[in-house]
Amino acid sequence: MTPRTLRFYRERKLLPPPRREGRIAWYDDHHLARLRTITALLARGHTLGGIADLMTAFEKGRDDRAAAELLGLDSSFTTPFSEETPVRLTPEELAAYFGDEEITAENLAASLDIGYVAVEGDGFVHASRRLLEASAQLVDKGIPLADVLAAGRELRSQTDTIAATFARLFRSHLLPRVDTTDPAAVTDLLERVGPLSKAVVEAELGLALDRRVRAELEEWLRGEGGEGTP
Repeated sequence: MTPRTLRFYRERKLLPPPRREGRIAWYDDHHLARLRTITALLARGHTLGGIADLMTAFEKGRDDRAAAELLGLDSSFTTPFSEETPVRLTPEELAAYFGDEEITAENLAASLDIGYVAVEGDGFVHASRRLLEASAQLVDKGIPLADVLAAGRELRSQTDTIAATFARLFRSHLLPRVDTTDPAAVTDLLERVGPLSKAVVEAELGLALDRRVRAELEEWLRGEGGEGTP
């Protein structure tokens, strides 16, 4: 990236100023993360002006609805499925979760691309406290963060397919029974069927884990998946 582009981003309030020592400008990992966020949003079709407004909204602490309005995503309908709580983190707090050696530029870029984290001022916002803590525990038990993130990317695609299955069922069989011009009626319907869809997914996932993990254990014990015996 050219110095001219960096100056342009700073002038548009997209990028905080670098640390200066004389005529030398120092850019750090925070700037890199912000640049990757800008690049990802541009690739999704957002304008620089819209990106600047979004980042300003985050920095001023507006709620998620305001940010959605800025991106043209606001809707009178509420989808009450996610129960995740975002977590604001300083760079030091993020490193404390995973260890300094795991917070590499590559892992940070992957987290931004998946949508786990977003840049907010000089810190970050993780989309889900449950995902954050579960990921940290997996890393603590010996799984590299890069592999945890790769699994997260794969799961994002697979769970989107699962969600599409339920969305088709809702649209085909449930939405025709309510007045879709009444957002409250639609939201009430989704609130009632949401726990049922989650229960089906949780049950199927538990059964699948039993099948697949048992098969892996049996293969490993036969010596086909590893060396030695437990």
